[in-house]
Amino acid sequence: MVRYWFYGVSLGLIVATVLAGALWPPAFWAFLLIGPLVAVGLYDTFQTRSTILRNFPVIGHLRFLFEAVRPELQQYFIELNTDAFPIERELRSVVYQRAKGELETQPFGTQRKVYEVGYEWAAHALEDVERQEQDPRLIVGETVCARPYSLSRLNISAMSFGALSPAAVRALNGGAKKGNFAHNTGEGGISPYHLEAGGDLVWQIGTGYFGCRTHEGQFDGDLFAENAGRESVRMIEIKLSQGAKPGHGGVLPGAKVTAEIARIRHVLAGETIVSPPRHSAFRTPIEMMEFVARLRELSGGKPVGLKLCVGRRMEFLAMCKAMLETGITPDFITIDGGEGGTGAAPLEFSNSIGMPARDAWAFAHNALVGCGLRDRVRIIASGKILTGFHMVRAMALGADACNSARGMMLALGCIQALRCNNNTCPTGVATQNPALYNGLVVSDKAERIGRFHSATIASFLQVMDAMGVASPESITPDLVFRRVSDSKIRTFAEIYEFLEPRTLVDDGDHPDIWRREWQAACPVSFSARK
Repeated sequence: MVRYWFYGVSLGLIVATVLAGALWPPAFWAFLLIGPLVAVGLYDTFQTRSTILRNFPVIGHLRFLFEAVRPELQQYFIELNTDAFPIERELRSVVYQRAKGELETQPFGTQRKVYEVGYEWAAHALEDVERQEQDPRLIVGETVCARPYSLSRLNISAMSFGALSPAAVRALNGGAKKGNFAHNTGEGGISPYHLEAGGDLVWQIGTGYFGCRTHEGQFDGDLFAENAGRESVRMIEIKLSQGAKPGHGGVLPGAKVTAEIARIRHVLAGETIVSPPRHSAFRTPIEMMEFVARLRELSGGKPVGLKLCVGRRMEFLAMCKAMLETGITPDFITIDGGEGGTGAAPLEFSNSIGMPARDAWAFAHNALVGCGLRDRVRIIASGKILTGFHMVRAMALGADACNSARGMMLALGCIQALRCNNNTCPTGVATQNPALYNGLVVSDKAERIGRFHSATIASFLQVMDAMGVASPESITPDLVFRRVSDSKIRTFAEIYEFLEPRTLVDDGDHPDIWRREWQAACPVSFSARK
């Protein structure tokens, strides 16, 4: 068999060393090298887990070595500036430059293929328009909340303590405090690291109700009111699904439930925690709206919203019908993209479940417009927001503000090593290993987060100035273009369907697919109307 070459080579090396040692005794030192190689080779030929190692003892390990360093080789020596794996080098570089306060201009023109299908750009204007605000913010919950919140147009997206290290959470919140923007806690609860710097928090409530749950995993109103009453908690977000793994629950093995995590999540240390794929506090769209109202009351009148990746369009329309029937609306809806984000997920879910972000933003905006609810609900876009143009593009599709997760991670120092899910993040961002996260200097990284936010908002405003729009509300879909073929371009207004106000509830003129799904949507069930 092929693998027997090893025995011949090993025997030859041993005989040669013995003969050489007989003539020159120091040659026997070669056994210090030959011995371990022979031992490894013998193990390889008798083990049964790897065919490669059985057939190619010793040298077969080179294959696994190259596999291990493939991401680094790809990133440092092969990848082009515009390759996306998943964030292209050009965009990573601009995040690093803005976070560090370095020169961010680019010489010699764009490296993008501007005649390639999918290329997008914004239309600039010759007319000079005076911008209305130097720091345009968004008031959330202005009409129904006792404590509305002035939200930045760019904020930190949901990332839990546990997924991120203590140092990373402290730095993110420190940056949010310095830059006066919001930090979403993720569904893992409010940790001491979220509170240390005093930055504004959006407390995310997931299906596990961490931080506001009974021992059995049900929602606990008293615990919720206690945590929601914290001064730094400015808004509440009910997470229905996330872009990384929509419709997928989670399990945290008991071995990973430390005493600290148990305190934060209000669970028992050492017990396995199950986050179901769906909520137990409500079962129907109407019950969901009633839960929104209940959280608003328990929090003392703070804005309460939803976060989801759009799945069945009919279900979202059922939620809209429930809003109309109850008169209760969430103060905001965060729309995530099915292409995933910082959350580790099965390949099938990241690749093939959930509506992509841009389509989802446009759909959610249209649904709310068609129901006459758009002026009561803010839309926050989440999904690969890294630059001022990305913010403009999201707002052209209906968003009011943006959240960024990967951008903030890169500003923290993430090098896209793609080790977020195995606790070996080399930059100390996505790991619970103290040997790694103690190398992340919180004070320095908090400054970087603040600078990235400030520079990206400045970029957003500069793009707005170039476009000749006075406020984010003036960014319309006809101002952003996409190449759809070698010789054809279209504006977003021509590519996407945009409904007229109340056209769904008034049975106005709208495409048949909207009519069918609107008629099928039921406010008392997420299932289609029979």
